[in-house]
Amino acid sequence: MTKRTFLVTGATKGIGLALSERLVAAGHRVIGIARSQAAFPGELVRLDVGDRSATDSALRELAQRHRVDGIVNNVGLVRPQRVGEIDLDALDEVFSVNLHPAIQTVQAFLPGMRERGWGRVVNISSLIILGMTQRTAYAAAKAALVSFARTWALELATTGITVNSVAPGPTETELFRANNPPGSEGEQRYLSAVPMQRFGKPDEIAAAIAFLLSDEGDFITGQTLFVDGGASIGKAGI
Repeated sequence: MTKRTFLVTGATKGIGLALSERLVAAGHRVIGIARSQAAFPGELVRLDVGDRSATDSALRELAQRHRVDGIVNNVGLVRPQRVGEIDLDALDEVFSVNLHPAIQTVQAFLPGMRERGWGRVVNISSLIILGMTQRTAYAAAKAALVSFARTWALELATTGITVNSVAPGPTETELFRANNPPGSEGEQRYLSAVPMQRFGKPDEIAAAIAFLLSDEGDFITGQTLFVDGGASIGKAGI
């Protein structure tokens, strides 16, 4: 197995942490980006990706020190708002945090991946792109990440760099449970939308991402993989 270096944003919790642990266990090196300090299996860079200038500086410094083979754009921000009550500043913040770092990370490390003729980009989207109340900004941002992947996949198709998206369904993360505690109305609403009648585990989502990062995923590009217990084909629109 070729040992590679991967950069993961939003790396210290939930899916990002599960993926980082899986990659390190497989012998790879992981650089994580997160806002706060936390236990992490690789090199952790504390960074608020909502700060465009600080993000550019940090990525330039990392690109000088590391040969990054793949990027997982996992960081995200949700600001629930119903139509009629949408605040444009909040909408801009959701777009900025979800989308700008994805572009910045790819552009920072694209030259090296091009030069080596091998690279992986995985954008973490969401089942929410199929529709959910109070998610105008978040659903649009996550749908844009899918469009980013499709466009970049076409532009990079002959370079050895693949670009894909993974769209998780409801997943047992700390953030999910903080907003949907056991027995709550929110839990039941999400659970009713999943034909398997259970929530995903962070490591199950991580396994799908890790496959797309691997050599075995070499002929897959521009695709969106829903990892959602069948929600996208069963009762979409949670």
